[in-house]
Amino acid sequence: MSSPVFRRILLKLSGEALMGSQGFGIDPATVARVAAEVDEVRKLGVQIGIVVGGGNFIRGVAASESGIDRVVADQMGMLATVINGLALQDALEKLGCHTRVTTAIEIREIAEPFIRRRSIRHLEKGRVVIFAAGTGSPYFSTDTAAALRAIEIKADVILKATKVDGVYDADPEKVSEAKMFSRINYLDVLSRGLKVMDTTAISMCMDNSVQIIVFNLNFPGNLKRVILGEKVGSLVGR
Repeated sequence: MSSPVFRRILLKLSGEALMGSQGFGIDPATVARVAAEVDEVRKLGVQIGIVVGGGNFIRGVAASESGIDRVVADQMGMLATVINGLALQDALEKLGCHTRVTTAIEIREIAEPFIRRRSIRHLEKGRVVIFAAGTGSPYFSTDTAAALRAIEIKADVILKATKVDGVYDADPEKVSEAKMFSRINYLDVLSRGLKVMDTTAISMCMDNSVQIIVFNLNFPGNLKRVILGEKVGSLVGR
């Protein structure tokens, strides 16, 4: 068995990654599969933080465009990430994986408030830590939350789980000849307007030298392959 090339990671999951083939909500079988892959990596000794989105329930920007106040819409999105975090925690703990859900907004009855030092201690004890409710502020995406939490916990890398194989120069679902990059730098992502993460998140990663690996989560075993250093997906760095 090869050794992990990362000691501590921040895994960014979209809300859509948890809904499977459904058009909305949570698919328990998909959540269980994702949890099994996370637990397999944890057993290799890797410390894992997870930021999960809420797009399987609501997207703040889209909701605001339909008439809901943007701040309210973003707050609704934060609550959706908490729902997803609890679902993932349940699936992980059924595998015997100790997990903590922390939130950027206070919901003490169901999750811990995010405290940086406490979260790092959880990681050091081998617990998976799920960071929910984004940054706790409106107008910031869960991509930005992932960049922020990765910097705060001193993660070695952000692993951005998607439904495509990596970073392309065009949408591969719309352009059959789209080219995938094995490696690309932050400035090229920004100048080309590539949809890796939002511009705030990319800028934060660039300023703090946090690399991002974009990979396809729908291909079983890819998370472990990335952790073991195999050439999977696209690397965003300097």
